[in-house]
Amino acid sequence: QVQLVESGGGLEQAGGSLRLSCAASRHIFSNYAMGWFRQAPGKEREFVAAISASGGSAHYADSVKDRFTISKVNAKNTVYLQMHSLKPEDTAVYYCAADPRFSSVVAGFGSWGQGTQVTVSS
Repeated sequence: QVQLVESGGGLEQAGGSLRLSCAASRHIFSNYAMGWFRQAPGKEREFVAAISASGGSAHYADSVKDRFTISKVNAKNTVYLQMHSLKPEDTAVYYCAADPRFSSVVAGFGSWGQGTQVTVSS
């Protein structure tokens, strides 16, 4: 069963913006913390941002603080990653993740989507 589906990736110039979406089931969206990770070619997957099930807590990697914002829209069962001031080093496949515990999704446990490609050119 596919419970997390990412979309919104694409090609953008440095300094530009993209918004990624992660669609989840109602059960997952309402009860699980959710987050974003990314994996660049030849590198391991790394944490980007996470949000609690209630939306009341968020955590960001230092590399994206003040540039990326994670949010959730209850009516759409969707978590977003708004990315501004994109840099070439942001190029990666971005994955959505979900876990019952906020600490666990930050750590990278739980369920994963299939990913969406983000490419930032200079």
